[in-house]
Amino acid sequence: MAGIPTAAVAAAGLIGGYGTARWSGRRELGGAVLAVAGAASAVQWRRTAGTGTAAALTGLYVAAFGGSHPLAKKIGAWPAVLAVTGVVAAASVLTTGS
Repeated sequence: MAGIPTAAVAAAGLIGGYGTARWSGRRELGGAVLAVAGAASAVQWRRTAGTGTAAALTGLYVAAFGGSHPLAKKIGAWPAVLAVTGVVAAASVLTTGS
């Protein structure tokens, strides 16, 4: 996965996790997608930017997942997922270049 930008992996986890849960009707499958992409992102963030930055970005990834739920009540599910995904992807690019 070294050739895939980490922002794209994290975005795929957030969007793919929600989409998987929604279309399969199985939240645990969505959670698995979210977890695998998050773990892969954390490994890449650590390699490119160090442990502290990786911890901060991983925390942001988890907070984005959690924050998308109350945000969805205000703006809708897909807009909320896309909004938090944009924040995580931008933070990844700005802090690690990937």
